[in-house]
Amino acid sequence: MTIEVRDGITVIDGESRVLVSADYPYYRDEPGVWADRLRAMRDELGIEVISSYIPWRHHQPDPATAPDFTGSGHPSRDVVGFINLCHELGLKVIAKPGPFIHAETTYGGLPDWICPSADAQIEPLLDAAGEPSRWMDSPVPPGKVLPAPLGPVFLAKATQWLSAVGKDVLDATTHPDGPVIMMQIANEGIYTNGSRSLSAYDYSPSALAFFRERLSAWYGSVEEYNRTHATAHREWDEIEPPRSWSATTLPQEMQTYADWGRFHAEYLAEVYHRWAAAVDCRVPTVVNLNPPTVEELDDWLARVRPETWRDVAYGFTNWMGVVSTDPDAQARYVTAAKRAPGPNLEENWGFSLLYDRAYADAATSHHQTLLALAAGATGFNVYTGVGTSGWAPEMDSTHTAPYPDCAPIAADGSATEKAPVIQALADFFAFHGAEFLECAPATAGAFGLYLPYAGIAAWAGPGSGGPECGRSLRAFHDRMRSAGRDYAVVELESATLERLAAHETLTVPGGPFMHRHVQDLLAGYLAGGGRIMLDGPAPDLDEDLRPYGALAEALARAAATPAAPAAEAVRVTRGSADAFVRVHPGHDVRYLTILVQSDNEGPVRVETPHGVVETTCARGGAVVVRLAGGELDDFVVKGLNGFLDSAVPASITVGDRDVRADRPADLARIGGKVRGDG
Repeated sequence: MTIEVRDGITVIDGESRVLVSADYPYYRDEPGVWADRLRAMRDELGIEVISSYIPWRHHQPDPATAPDFTGSGHPSRDVVGFINLCHELGLKVIAKPGPFIHAETTYGGLPDWICPSADAQIEPLLDAAGEPSRWMDSPVPPGKVLPAPLGPVFLAKATQWLSAVGKDVLDATTHPDGPVIMMQIANEGIYTNGSRSLSAYDYSPSALAFFRERLSAWYGSVEEYNRTHATAHREWDEIEPPRSWSATTLPQEMQTYADWGRFHAEYLAEVYHRWAAAVDCRVPTVVNLNPPTVEELDDWLARVRPETWRDVAYGFTNWMGVVSTDPDAQARYVTAAKRAPGPNLEENWGFSLLYDRAYADAATSHHQTLLALAAGATGFNVYTGVGTSGWAPEMDSTHTAPYPDCAPIAADGSATEKAPVIQALADFFAFHGAEFLECAPATAGAFGLYLPYAGIAAWAGPGSGGPECGRSLRAFHDRMRSAGRDYAVVELESATLERLAAHETLTVPGGPFMHRHVQDLLAGYLAGGGRIMLDGPAPDLDEDLRPYGALAEALARAAATPAAPAAEAVRVTRGSADAFVRVHPGHDVRYLTILVQSDNEGPVRVETPHGVVETTCARGGAVVVRLAGGELDDFVVKGLNGFLDSAVPASITVGDRDVRADRPADLARIGGKVRGDG
């Protein structure tokens, strides 16, 4: 069996799979129940892949003692036994060795002895003001200081930990000899800080040394750096990073902020590669970026550049709010899913008390899972699949059992009402996943990311007069969704003409400068009949701030180009809902996703170029339906949402084909077999 990740899609023996998994924090449960809980996820949820963190804090509480992976010090440390148990039960595994994991554990799963406060040789992670960054979920305020990832002492200790996991846990349990098919490194950035501002980190000596090293690589000489920044430095060591916005309108001064954004991207990639190399795992490596916040969208865009990660694959998480009620949460979710192809590696299916009471019902997570897949995700994860109750106080002294409070498999091992909801989704995508992934979203245009502008806009804020990126993207998103149109996101510095040509229109942020090869690319796109909407001024300089206006000249020539015909679209004509469609390139097959908002009342009607689709769905629920030849095929419809006290007989109608439940219930048909009361 071969396992690889191609363009964000998990491919097993040459077949694309929607990666469906569920998390089980074995270290929070008694080993005696591991087998029962794993069977429950397999049999009641339809899960074939288990994900789990491997907490450094749990396995090596004492720096003088080697990590315990076999349970010699405590039975719950027998992660080798846990992984082998997964193998015996026919389950695959995504191993997540951190070194930082969050997961509501004390100090994010890091051992206390690597804290800079405990060892003065360990550099702290510093913000722009020179203050140490702290993990605020630590039980004692103001929280433990986090170590600088590139600090030599911490890096050596983290490397030792990750190497031990690779050698003592994964070597013997990794595919093809064992069940481990994928490894996730880090957590939501590095320390769950992927969406934080560019001024939040890292101003430590080790990070600034890396920053200046990158400046040297980018500019070649201090003289060239001085020319493009209007400075007079004599040595690289004299150059300081930005720490506040200077309200500049000069391109030379803006370069400093663009540099810091680029540094963040390469810093993140450097940490990922060093940690992944330490594990030396022979299966694909993936990461789980947290989505951007509303305020730090530009910061996130500047930092998150999967195109530069080479052999590290993109993935993302949820944790941003209830998207069926919050347009900001929905926009953030769609941005994360569209930034690059990859799986949703943590969808909240179990936490209501910790995050939002709406998650007590499966409809909330069902809606969000289908939104992620419709927007571009290549898989989803149930976080967590099981409620646990047997962890040691040193792992987590803040949260009470069960963890989480409303998991699909309860802490006593019984299946809750969420179980059949997950099983329907798992079975639907097991049956149709390869075809679903072959289908492309029917987009009416694309947004072109020019990420040097994101690095500037992250500091400048709205109304500064500087170039935009994130705010332009968000405005584009709002326009497109208001019109019921889907879109793509394209990173311009790595894009090809072939990729741009797949889109009839392209919205691009404007500004004072733009890479020469990007301007040439966009000019070629225009020459081929594409249409560009420039959000801002046309650049008249290249990336080295030398005169270059290829894009402006091409835009002037293309000014009279007629509008291209509209792409296939779907339109909600009744009800409060959103809709996405994916179209197969070679067959008359479509997958329509209907996302019903929490304020909806009554049936939802969606018009497509091939007919009308109507559904009766719970408020806050969602539908996915396969249309073959314009006819109704398989589907999953959510008819129940106990949190919103919404219960309807789920139904789906396409043309003269109508399937409905005979009482308030969910409804699904998979492989032609109806589940529910149809």
